[in-house]
Amino acid sequence: MDLFIKIGMLVVFFAVTVAIGLYCRKHSTDVNGFVLGGRSVGPWLTAFAYGTSYFSAVVFVGYAGQFGWKYGIAATWAGIGNALLGSLMAWAFLGRRTRVMTQHLDSATMPQFFESRFDSKALKLAASAIIFIFLIPYTASLYNGLSRLFGMAFDIDYTVCVIVMAVLTAIYVVAGGYMATAINDFIQGIIMIGGIIAVIVAVLNSKGGFLAALQQLGEVSVPANAGPVASPGVFASFFGPDPVNLLGVVILTSLGTWGLPQMVQKFYAIKSEQAINKGMIISTLFATIVAGGCYFLGGFGRLFADKLTFNEAGGIVGGYDAVIPTMLSELPTILIAVVVVLVLAASMSTLSSLVLTSSSTLTLDFIKGTLVKKMDEKKQLLTMRGLILMFIAISVVLAIVQYKSSVTFIAQLMGVSWGALAGAFLAPFLYGLYWKKATRASVWCSFLFSTVVMLANILWRPLFPALLQSPINAGAFCMLAGLVIVPVVSLVTPKMDKAYVDKVFSCYHRQVTVNVTDSIGDNQ
Repeated sequence: MDLFIKIGMLVVFFAVTVAIGLYCRKHSTDVNGFVLGGRSVGPWLTAFAYGTSYFSAVVFVGYAGQFGWKYGIAATWAGIGNALLGSLMAWAFLGRRTRVMTQHLDSATMPQFFESRFDSKALKLAASAIIFIFLIPYTASLYNGLSRLFGMAFDIDYTVCVIVMAVLTAIYVVAGGYMATAINDFIQGIIMIGGIIAVIVAVLNSKGGFLAALQQLGEVSVPANAGPVASPGVFASFFGPDPVNLLGVVILTSLGTWGLPQMVQKFYAIKSEQAINKGMIISTLFATIVAGGCYFLGGFGRLFADKLTFNEAGGIVGGYDAVIPTMLSELPTILIAVVVVLVLAASMSTLSSLVLTSSSTLTLDFIKGTLVKKMDEKKQLLTMRGLILMFIAISVVLAIVQYKSSVTFIAQLMGVSWGALAGAFLAPFLYGLYWKKATRASVWCSFLFSTVVMLANILWRPLFPALLQSPINAGAFCMLAGLVIVPVVSLVTPKMDKAYVDKVFSCYHRQVTVNVTDSIGDNQ
């Protein structure tokens, strides 16, 4: 009976997602519809698409488990940062300007924006290459959280889980494009909100309620052979045992959304300025519940240490990714089924966003006009759909290889990807929207700096200072460095043509001529 409930919920979930993809075929008959939904997506769909692309199994299983274990209840700061900096401020600073300027420049992807804003095709090609290379490890990391949960709930081979998820995601994205992704994201977002609330309540109740669990967490200390020694009470404290590294987590996971192409592209498609204001509020509330809930839940991970297995060095067998599944393993069957659907929904929504971004970028920014000089709408759509399948296949292979060889864990893969992408793009995109004096050279410097630093962090990590050996801290450093690099380099490198830049920025100050009927007043 238990297995029937779990499988039944999955079958219903899969049937709905595929049906939506087939229904949305009518919205994906041209490039604009397939990539941006015709730029007519409302605030609820856009806000949920933004939120579900933001949070996946990487956050629920990987980040919540790792940072909850390291920082205790203080890990909730990451969720608060995601809501305020990663959602509220991102929408406030980027939403309207992105929508207006990208429509003015007729750009459907971030590389197209760089080409049109800075009048450089080379920048477009470089940006598309960076996106393709660094989205792959992020996409591969999405599958890893599922392996733990499906193993706990069904005892199904990881390879089967990965392939089923990949095939179903491919069906609805290839069929319905952005609109199918947005509608599915809305449904998946509702599942995520309900699921995370139910799970938090159940886990805390298993420890006697919130106050009792917090008191128990305050009594936890770390054995000398299990990492840094921490005094009792520190895991229940306001800033936790390591506020400096916690700040790096907040910056990477919050500020990073400002430069991630799959996140920023959501603003390209929103319907109107009024929709942006509504979407900002909805997205912030979504992030508060989902991200805040995930990290808050992970903060109680040490209360379940007696159910984990440790090696001789004091490390958790299976890594931090084992923490959350262990916390959930003794929940009632119906809640375990909800958790599996929750994480599956989060991962599929993020996967669909990533593969759509990558395929559209490669087709519109790299293949069209470079490898294939003439490419009509039909060929572009066919190419994008083919690349979606290829990109998903590559990510599946990498995920399976990574899992069987135990190369790294979820947070490292995501940290490298976010650090390189957001570090390269955040500052050029932000300054490109607001500052007329940003130059091509400054964009190249930002691209090169972040990609070189993150690649070096992978290959020669011991050579980095201790604080920057973590991919998360290195990624946060790249983002902040870019905000300095772009203005400094712009001030000492050749300026762009003033007439061209004024034309780009004219979208913010469009003049409108109005006919007025003259009348004779008392003052005339």
